[in-house]
Amino acid sequence: MNNLVTRIINPLILLLAASILLNCQPQTENNSNTQENPPAEKEMNDSNTPLHLLEPDYPTPYGAPEVSEVKAVLDRVKGYLENTTYTTILTEEGGSEITDFSKVDEKSVLKKGDFRLLSYEWGVTYSAMLLAGEVTGDQSYTDYTNNRVKFLADLYPHFEKMGNKRHALHSIVAPGALDDCGALCASFIKTEANGLDANVDPLISNFMDYIMNKEFRFEDGTLARNRPLDNTLWLDDLYMSVPAIAQMGKKTGEKKYFDEAVKQIKLFSDRMFNEKKGLYMHGWVADMDVHPEFHWARANGWALLTKIEVLKVLPESHPGRAMIMDLLQKHVRGLASLQSGSGFWHQLLDKNDSYLETSATAIYAYCIAAAVNEGWINEKAHAPMAILAWNAVATMVNEQGQVEGTCVGTGMAFDPAFYYHRPVNKFAAHGYGPVVAAGAEIIRLLKQNEFEINDSSLQLLVK
Repeated sequence: MNNLVTRIINPLILLLAASILLNCQPQTENNSNTQENPPAEKEMNDSNTPLHLLEPDYPTPYGAPEVSEVKAVLDRVKGYLENTTYTTILTEEGGSEITDFSKVDEKSVLKKGDFRLLSYEWGVTYSAMLLAGEVTGDQSYTDYTNNRVKFLADLYPHFEKMGNKRHALHSIVAPGALDDCGALCASFIKTEANGLDANVDPLISNFMDYIMNKEFRFEDGTLARNRPLDNTLWLDDLYMSVPAIAQMGKKTGEKKYFDEAVKQIKLFSDRMFNEKKGLYMHGWVADMDVHPEFHWARANGWALLTKIEVLKVLPESHPGRAMIMDLLQKHVRGLASLQSGSGFWHQLLDKNDSYLETSATAIYAYCIAAAVNEGWINEKAHAPMAILAWNAVATMVNEQGQVEGTCVGTGMAFDPAFYYHRPVNKFAAHGYGPVVAAGAEIIRLLKQNEFEINDSSLQLLVK
C-alpha cells in the first residue's frame, strides 16, 4: 500500500515543483515574443540598406568571365566536333575505308558525321578554329582545321578528273552557287598562309574562278541570284563572296581583288542598308519598287562579319577603307540599340516578339569584340555589350559541346511568319563557327583589357 501511495504522490510533487519554478521565472518581452510571435524580418528601405547593391535577377550571367571559363566552353565545342566530323572516305555508304586516295571513284563517299565538311558553315568553322588556335595557343584548334583542309586538298585532284559528274566532292569541284565556295575559299587561303602541308591552290583557283567569273551578276557587277525571283540580292551573299575576294588580295597582293571587295560592299549597302535604323534588309529584288524590310538577324551578322574580315586585310591606304569603316560603325550602333536584356538579339532584329537566336548573337559578339580589339569602335561603349552577348551564347552550349538555339538554314521571304517560325536545332551548322570565333575574340578582349563592376554595372577600365 505504502509503495503505491509513494508512486502516485511523488510524480504529483514533481509536477507541482516544476509549475512553481516556471511561474517564478521573470518573463521578458524577448522571451514571450520568441515563444509566441517571432519578430518580423526588418524591411529593407532606402535609409537602412544600400539598395543599389542588391543582387539583380539576371537571366544570363553578368560581368566579365575568366579566360579559363571561356576556354572551357570552346573546349567542349571543339571536343564534340572532333568526335563527330570525320576525315574518312569510304568505298560506298557503309563500306570500307579508302586509305589510297588514287582508288576513289564515283561511288566513294565521305563518312557521315553530324556535319558536312564541305558546307559554307564549315568554312566559317575552319576560320574560327584557326583564330582560336592563334588566340589561345592551343595547337589542337589549329590542327582541327589543318587536318580537314589537308584531307580535302589531298582528295581533290582524284575527284577533279571526274569532271562534272556527281561525286563526293562535286560541290567544290563544280560549284553552282556562292554558298559552295566563298566561305570555304576564305578559310583555305587562311589555312595555307598558316603553313598547311598540302596543296590547296587548285581548290582556291577553282573557287575564285566561280566567284569572279561565273556567278550571276546585275549589269553593274553586283553579285546576285535568280531565286526566289529573278534579279534578287541576298544579304548573305556578301559573306559568301567578299571575304574570299579580300583574302585573295592579301594572298596575291593584287589590288583588283581589294577593289572588287570594296565595290561589292558598296553595291549591296547602297540598296540594302537602312541608314535610319542602322540595319540591313535581308532581300532586295531589282524589279520591285517596294522591298520587304525584314531585318533578319543572321543575315545582318554575315554583313557585319564581312566588314570585319575585309578591314582586317584591306590596306590602310585603300580609298574604300573609310566607307567600310563608316558602315561598320553605323551598323554596330544600330545593333547596340536592339540587344535584349538577356544579351541575345532577336531573330527579326526589330521585332521583340520574335525569338532570341544564338548564331546571330555569336556573330555579333565576335564582330563587336574584334572591332573593339582593333580600335575601330569605342571600347568603353561596346566592350560590355560584347561580353554580355558572349555570356548569353555560352549558356547555349550544352555539356556535350553542342550549340543550341540556332535557326536552321533560311531563304529569303516576303512575309514575317517565315522568319518568326523557322525551326531551331542543335545540328544547325551555322552556330558552331560563330561560337568558336566569338569565344576566341572575347578571350583576346579579356587579355587586352581590364574590367570592373562599378556601381553594380560592368565597366571597361580606362587605360
